[in-house]
Amino acid sequence: MAVTGPDFIALQVRDLERAAEFYETRLGLRRVQAAPPGAVLFATSPIPFAVREPLPGVDLDQATPRPGTGVALWLHCDDSQELHDSLAAAGTTILRAPEAGPFGLAFTFLDPDGYAVTVHDKA
Repeated sequence: MAVTGPDFIALQVRDLERAAEFYETRLGLRRVQAAPPGAVLFATSPIPFAVREPLPGVDLDQATPRPGTGVALWLHCDDSQELHDSLAAAGTTILRAPEAGPFGLAFTFLDPDGYAVTVHDKA
């Protein structure tokens, strides 16, 4: 028996609709209708991505310094600079400006719940 790798990613969020709208309108993700209750699933590839209501006992307001600290979430984008400019213009907090690296141009922003998300453009 062996684990073969990541198969699903979901972020627990304070306001499900607000988070889903952010990922849909700001990042261009498309919702999938067949999502479990309390979650919004997006059509991402190769790994499904979702936002969901917190599990029992999870208090995102007690996460220090912010939710997801210690976990690196990277998303692929076809144009990192364009996405960066759009997010910055909308007032999204940018933690790390676009910088060339081994995964192409990459930058990191905070989503509405404080998760640090890195976007890169090398496939």
